[in-house]
Amino acid sequence: MSMSATLQDCLRSKGSQYEIVHHPYSHSSVETAAAAHIPGDRLAKTVLFEDEHGYVAAVLPSTYAVRLSELWAKTGRHLLLAKETDLRELFKDCDAGALPPVCTAYGMQTYLDESLAQQPDVYFEAGDHEELIHMGTDQFLDLMDRAERARFARRMQGMPM
Repeated sequence: MSMSATLQDCLRSKGSQYEIVHHPYSHSSVETAAAAHIPGDRLAKTVLFEDEHGYVAAVLPSTYAVRLSELWAKTGRHLLLAKETDLRELFKDCDAGALPPVCTAYGMQTYLDESLAQQPDVYFEAGDHEELIHMGTDQFLDLMDRAERARFARRMQGMPM
């Protein structure tokens, strides 16, 4: 699988300037950053949560973890990690575990952690496990303009920047 069609449509509709970065197949965002030789703080990962009202996406650096209490306070919802089987159904044009951050295009409320806005540039999954999209932060924030910006994540112990 290559770039998700939904992501391609978003990039095209925004007139985004980006480059595609190829890397060896990886299983996790930490592995991806290492395989692509990029700083983990600049690699945006997408984590999907759910409750009885539906799904919520959280987009944060790969070196960070979601603080559930902060996300619950921000959303007013008691969200839990979504099931892997649900991800396959919701993101049909993506490989499992390679979700691009444009979840609003999939009809989901999306929260973007402020720490990504502080980076000089951002990388993120293109929908498979071998390609990343790389763009300047201004382009990324424009692409993510329908996401709500908030602080809900913290750096994981022992993670390289």
